[in-house]
Amino acid sequence: MKPNFSLRLRIFNLNCWGIPYLSKHRTDRMKRLGDFLNKESFDLALLEEVWSEQDFQYLRQKLSPTYPAAHHFRSGIIGSGLCVFSKHPIQELTQHVYTLNGYPYMIHHGDWFSGKAVGLLVLHLRGVVLNAYVTHLHAEYNRRKDIYLAHRVAQVWELAQFIHHTSKKADVVLLCGDLNMHPEDLGCCLLKEWTGLRDAYLETQDFKGSEEGSTMVPKNCYVNQQELKPFPFGIRIDYVLYKAVSGFYIYCKSLETTTGYDPHSGTPLSDHEALMATLCVRQSPPQQNPSSTHGPAERLPLMRVLREAWTELGLGMSQARWWADFASYVIGLGLLLLALLCVLVAGGVAREAAILLWTPSVGLVLWAGAFYLFHVQEANGLYRAQAELQHVLGRAREAQDLGPEPQPALLLGQQEWNNKEQ
Repeated sequence: MKPNFSLRLRIFNLNCWGIPYLSKHRTDRMKRLGDFLNKESFDLALLEEVWSEQDFQYLRQKLSPTYPAAHHFRSGIIGSGLCVFSKHPIQELTQHVYTLNGYPYMIHHGDWFSGKAVGLLVLHLRGVVLNAYVTHLHAEYNRRKDIYLAHRVAQVWELAQFIHHTSKKADVVLLCGDLNMHPEDLGCCLLKEWTGLRDAYLETQDFKGSEEGSTMVPKNCYVNQQELKPFPFGIRIDYVLYKAVSGFYIYCKSLETTTGYDPHSGTPLSDHEALMATLCVRQSPPQQNPSSTHGPAERLPLMRVLREAWTELGLGMSQARWWADFASYVIGLGLLLLALLCVLVAGGVAREAAILLWTPSVGLVLWAGAFYLFHVQEANGLYRAQAELQHVLGRAREAQDLGPEPQPALLLGQQEWNNKEQ
């Protein structure tokens, strides 16, 4: 590779808000999105919330002359909504579906049915191996009382681990998507501290777009204005994150966002704003390579955020265990009620009333059983993530010669609960 080697990448990311039957002007917006992508000819377009197979096939056909490589990541009941379009051949593809993704009984939110995931594609560009990831994390519906916070932290940890374990042969790592987190949120800090990814908005040399880089803005006619009242400039929850390894240096030459409206049609492409980044990759001398290890000073923010994440997962796990225990009591009461009804029917006492109560009683037991199984699975998923964090914290403590990390009460509590279930 030549010493003056340089590679320029133009990246596009957008949450398309493509919910069939619910999203306004979906067909028109998809058409205009296709026209825009063909006109701009990005190297890579990464999209979220393309829920309809019909929309994906439409975009694939429309974009095929400019973006010959395309893939739709399918998962869950209604799909992950993730898809990619590339000017360059895709060498490898895979995806990881997050273990936890909300609650099936929260039908009005719908995240559980979507199978939120992270998709990976590997590109070889003039000798550079690029690992590009696209993801969409669980939505935040109430910032003051966020019942999904533990799930989102668990998703972030899985995402960070997935990137860590799949990018060891990559020269450049790129992550785009709707993280549903503000830049200062725990999950966002955990992701950046653990993976070493850099935020294009904070690093760019040239930014054009919405105030503070917001990707949901009050100007956008599709946005719920009530939700954005506390944020006059909007919120930044969509990201372009990147890093380079193995002798390469990467920087963000420019970053641009849409600003809530289309200058031609007046209506925006989505309720989210698009991100358009120009990244430059260059070869760097070995001494300038970013290190994957953390020194004592650099380790402190990482250790702090790991502990905060561990605590949040513990709180979520305690809540999941409480709901599982509650469901087990309901199952017990339901079974006692069924036994009593059987006795009444057999004895001929209040036979008609007993028969009428039989069906709802069986329904109650079945519902409580499903509720119990789900929350046991949730507790185990949170426990797994917490145990992995505990292992990382323990290893870091040993590296500092501070002795073994004492096993915390929350983790012990989960083990005792598991023993009780067995």
